[in-house]
Amino acid sequence: MIEKSEYNGSSNVQIIFTEDGSNSLYIPELDEHYHSFHGAVQESNHVFINAGLNHLLKDRLGKSIKILEVGFGTGLNCYLTYLESVKKQIKIEYQGIEAFPVNSAIIDNLNYQNIIPSHITEISFKDLHRCSWDTVNQLDKNFNLLKKHHKIQEVILDSDYDLIYFDAFGPKVQAEMWTETLFSKLYQSLKNQSILVTYCAKGEIKRILNRVGFSVESIPGPPGKREMTRAVKKS
Repeated sequence: MIEKSEYNGSSNVQIIFTEDGSNSLYIPELDEHYHSFHGAVQESNHVFINAGLNHLLKDRLGKSIKILEVGFGTGLNCYLTYLESVKKQIKIEYQGIEAFPVNSAIIDNLNYQNIIPSHITEISFKDLHRCSWDTVNQLDKNFNLLKKHHKIQEVILDSDYDLIYFDAFGPKVQAEMWTETLFSKLYQSLKNQSILVTYCAKGEIKRILNRVGFSVESIPGPPGKREMTRAVKKS
């Protein structure tokens, strides 16, 4: 049995179906899912696209957006963000950090491209994963993708992000991802009035976010989860 605080990647990953028909991944030795079993696409849209990107765009339409994702995982959040970029003609610079990339054989068998309408673009979900790591890839005129194969603690971050998707495994599985030190580093990487969103609504995590300087709000979570967290860096 792997000690949950010492997770270092796993080759024992299973593809599962969630309630909205989309795939997620399950790690038996951790008893941990990559997404909500109520719906992977549904959860990603709710937490990261609607509560994150679309909320930010209320005040930033017509401006370019720089996004940092902590926990690139399956690439689902990135793919949904890319589709929003195409639909709304938003210029997005997207950086995803992942210490333990998902095996390509697993990626090839995920069904996101089949269930997410994508007729507006020729770029596919799998194209995101064909992009080279640690180099900037231009998917189209409005979307650049940089995937970093590193631990977030070891990465020197830029200081001009508009939005952070925080999508690490939960605190019980990866306690080292939910520390005051790391959230302080993320706070410093954001522009003023920029935001961080996460599915996690634990009281201790919200208190940590407050201590490092964020203004924290609990907002309705996706189906199956009462709340989620949005944190704003105030000037």
